[in-house]
Amino acid sequence: MADIKNHEKRFLEFQKESGLIGQSEAMFQIFETIEQIAPSDISVLIIGESGTGKELVARAIHQKSQRSDKPLIIVNSGAIPEGIIESELFGHEKGAFTGAVGTRKGYFEMANNGTIFLDEIGDMPMNAQVKLLRILEGNEFSRVGSSETKRTNVRVVAATNRPLNRDVKDGNFRQDLYFRLRAVTIELPPLRKRKEDIPLLVKAFAENFVKQNKIVFKGFGISALKMMQNYDWPGNIRELKNLVESVIVLEKGEKINDQIILKHLDLVTHEDRNLPIPVNKPVDQVERELVYHALLDLTNEISQLKKLIVTKMFPPKQLKSWEPESQIFIPAEESHSIENSKSGEVKILPSLPEMERNLIKDTLSQYNGNKRKAAINLKISERTLYRKIKEYNLKF
Repeated sequence: MADIKNHEKRFLEFQKESGLIGQSEAMFQIFETIEQIAPSDISVLIIGESGTGKELVARAIHQKSQRSDKPLIIVNSGAIPEGIIESELFGHEKGAFTGAVGTRKGYFEMANNGTIFLDEIGDMPMNAQVKLLRILEGNEFSRVGSSETKRTNVRVVAATNRPLNRDVKDGNFRQDLYFRLRAVTIELPPLRKRKEDIPLLVKAFAENFVKQNKIVFKGFGISALKMMQNYDWPGNIRELKNLVESVIVLEKGEKINDQIILKHLDLVTHEDRNLPIPVNKPVDQVERELVYHALLDLTNEISQLKKLIVTKMFPPKQLKSWEPESQIFIPAEESHSIENSKSGEVKILPSLPEMERNLIKDTLSQYNGNKRKAAINLKISERTLYRKIKEYNLKF
């Protein structure tokens, strides 16, 4: 029992120091991996979707390493234009190219005896990959415009949201560099796969934001937390953090419930969902609006599926006025009856969920379980089809 408590205490301290928050099994495994590898100088490759916290993992590795009192240089490889990335990483000599009015140290020289974090490593051009491999294998490099060999003692931590193994097969990433980088691989799960961590993350984001901005805040209710746990967060932790901070600012003085959360997850109207998103908005806001567009498209897909079921099951002349398009869910208990005009007999038809299940099942059977073709025929996305298969426990 004492060992378990010490174990939990150690991880709580680790979370506080690193900013990595979670109680899921996946996060505990990541914490343990960081503790194991941090003291060494082994290269690390962090894999995860955008917004999952790859930079926080890199910082935690550096903080727990023997290099923690030395520089941590963070480089976004995808944000540096191809024409100057070698100069940025490895430095240049005076006159090496137009505009090189003086000698300049690169990031690898600045990070000497410390750690360099190369984010979005998959976007690095091939010529820079060659020089990076040289550093990883021999700690040597040359500035642009110089033949002099320089040495540096740097630990490399890289990150990507791309499938590098596929890039290697396509010839867009060097295989030898890929194997050299992935000496240790840490894979960060998306937030949708560790939803039990959402209440902890919300609490931490809210407490930090309220403290920094001195805002009076009544907190998040249970219904709000459940609403957030039922959402898939395509923008991951970054999106969750943005939502928490926006809600606190815009709903000042209110205790946050599920209706308030729903309102903030549905800010884009149905009519303008296909319009371009203005580029003069902050990046975080643009990301949120892209998510809202996706949610609205999903709502429309479900609405189209309902229409398709009714069209196939009922002749048009027998249709009554349809429910508003904004209603997403079909009541489970709903059923319909139609009177036969010739016999006067009233026929009780299955409920809409039953008809939906049968339609999906028949369509999948028609295409021998080919979900892509079935989704096209049903005029819904494969994502919606997979969700419906799971919901109705269909076996294909």
